[in-house]
Parts: sequence; structure tokens; C-alpha cells
Amino acid sequence: MSRQAWSVCLLVGATLGLGLLGGYWLATQRPDGEANAGTSGERKALYWYDPMFPQQQFDQPGKSPFMDMQLVPRYADATATGETLSIDPALAQNLGMRLATVIRGELAASLDVVGVLAFNERDVAVIQARSNGFVERVYAHAPGDVLAANAPLADLLVPEWAAAQEEFLALKRIGDAALLAAARQRLRLTGMPAALIAQVERSGKTQPITTLTTPIGGVLQALDVRAGMTVAAGQTLARVNGLGSVWLSLAVAESQAGSIVPGQAVQARLPAFAGEVLAGTVSAILPQTNPDSRTLQVRVELPNPEGRLRPGLTAQVRLNRSSGPQVLWVPSEAVIRTGRRALVMLAEDAGRYRPVEVQPGLEQDGRTVVLRGLQAGQQVVASGQFLLDSEASLKGIEVVPLAPEAEAGGQP
Repeated sequence: MSRQAWSVCLLVGATLGLGLLGGYWLATQRPDGEANAGTSGERKALYWYDPMFPQQQFDQPGKSPFMDMQLVPRYADATATGETLSIDPALAQNLGMRLATVIRGELAASLDVVGVLAFNERDVAVIQARSNGFVERVYAHAPGDVLAANAPLADLLVPEWAAAQEEFLALKRIGDAALLAAARQRLRLTGMPAALIAQVERSGKTQPITTLTTPIGGVLQALDVRAGMTVAAGQTLARVNGLGSVWLSLAVAESQAGSIVPGQAVQARLPAFAGEVLAGTVSAILPQTNPDSRTLQVRVELPNPEGRLRPGLTAQVRLNRSSGPQVLWVPSEAVIRTGRRALVMLAEDAGRYRPVEVQPGLEQDGRTVVLRGLQAGQQVVASGQFLLDSEASLKGIEVVPLAPEAEAGGQP
């Protein structure tokens, strides 16, 4: 090679060397943010992450401490615009994915619970001794017997009544109307029933023995009287609970109690009367909550004209409400509950899906009310959403958070 050719080669090599040195110097003089933007097509990396552990963020690129793989950058423009997960329609069909539409309408507030029949504590009669006396006779009854109204329980001898009746009859023979009226009032003050006073006045004979009877028909709950015993005025001798109506006691979860109101219609089905549907109404929602089961006690009153309903029987109960407010709802299976929040996989055009956070409300009959996060007409994944959620987590696709209250589109 000639001397001139060698000179040309040395000149070219020197020029290339100077260019490389200059380029390196310029690169080292750029700010870090500009260097990152230049190496990623003007996209700024917010952080780096391992796709297998997307919740862990790193400030610098490198190898993952969890897996033998390089960290993946997360860009600012991807977060701003919101990334979506794309699934081929054929693959979605193979996975058995099913979509459901977000619907606005009335959500029938029906609730199925189990109830137990109990006595109506408002229909109670307490039989007491009206004066001091002695028990002459006890009729053949025992607690638990079902008695008709005016059934006899015991005969009492009341000496005080005998003396007052003798005085009343003596004044009657005298014929002084004023004194007779005063004597009749004295008989009432001793506790003598009006029917017994009329009987004494009509027959002209004393009636020192009175018969205790049940003022109402029902179940004899207690009978604390025995032949020969002494009774005092005001002493409780018997207690009768009526069966004209019974209470149906329901334990309702506190999360469902908000849909129940007094007067609400109730349908009850008892195993003891297969095929029959009994109608009743909610009479009261008791104020105290069971601290162990976190339930409220709801009281339903059922008519019992034939006396067939007995306390202790169980019933399957459905509480219905004819109408309700307009709400947004989706199938309950579409809602993914992570323990920290609830989300759905929102279906968009061209096979794209996006995880969206929602605020769930009342759940009823396989449907869940959505208070915030969705709008009517949108479509969510009702089957296969867990696979999509896992894939979105692996790819680091962030969940769209809830909008502020003023911007919520799911309010009824």
C-alpha cells in the first residue's frame, strides 16, 4: 500500500474516534430524565417492576430480586391514558367469558330467612286473687293445656265477701235505696266481680265461694294454685297466653336490615303445613342487635284463627317489597372482592378490558347494587373475570380508582 493510502486511513480513523468521543461526552452531559426519554422513544419511566410481582416498585432498571428476569419499565403516559388488556375474541370464547350489562332499574327487595314462631306477648291474661281466701277446689288443668275462654281453674272461699254479702242482703230487705247503693259499692271495693254481685242480689243468698276462670282462650302457661292453700289479695294464680295470633321471630343480617320496614308484606311456609303459604306483616324491628351473630330481630305477626300455629315451629320466610328506588346493578358474580376493595372487569370495544374499582351496595337474589364506579349500559365480565384480573396484575395494569362523589355515575 502506498504512503498516500496509509495517510487517508489514519485520517478516517482519527475522525471516527473523535466522533465517538464527542458522542459519549454529549451523552454523559444530558440530564437523567432526558437520557431515559431518549432511550424509550421520549417516554418517561416512572418506575420498574417485576411482572410476577407488580405491586413492588423499583427506582432503577436491573434484574428482579424475585425472578431471573429483567425489570419492566412503567411509563407515565401509560398511567395517564389507562392501559387495557386485549384478548382475542376466539380466545375469549374458548375461556367461556360471558358479559353482562349494567342495568338501572328497581331491585326487588325480597329476602329469604328462617323464622321461629313464638307467643304473642301482647295477648296475655294474668289471673290474680282479688281478696284473701282459701282454695276449696282445683280443676283438672295443668300448664300447657289449651283452654277455651271462661274455662274454670279453681274455687276460692273468701270470708270477707260472705260478711259483706250478708250486710248487703239485710239492707235490701230494709228497702233503703241509698244504703243499698252504698252496700253495693262496698262489694265492688272488696274486689267482688259484678256478675257475682248480680247473682247475690237476684238469688237473695250469700255466695262466699267464687270460681276463677280464664278471661281468654289460649295456652295455660302457669297454674300456681293447689287445694287447701291460702291466697292473698293480688297473688298471681295463673297465666294464659292467647293463640289468636302468633309472632314470627326472624334474625336478619345487619347488612340486609336496611331494606325492611314495618308493615312490609311477608310470606311464610311451614314444614308442618306443606304447600300452604301464610301471609303476615312486619310489626316491629327490635332496636337491639345480637353482638355474636350481628343480626337484628324482626317481628312478624301472623293471624292464627284456627289455633294451628304453635310456638316453636320453624318457617321459611320471604320478605317482599313491591317497589324500590332506581339503582344500578350487576350480577354479583361480576364483582371481584379483594378484601381491600371491590372491582369489575369493564369490557370495551375491540376485545379490550379494563379493571375498574366500584362501590358495591345491597346484594339481593344474585344481583349487587353498584353505588359508584359504573354507568348504565356499560358491560362487565360476569364469567372469566378472575383470569382477566390475574393477567392484568401480571402486566401491571392499574385499576381505575373511584371518581369523587360529585362525579360518581352510579348513584340512583
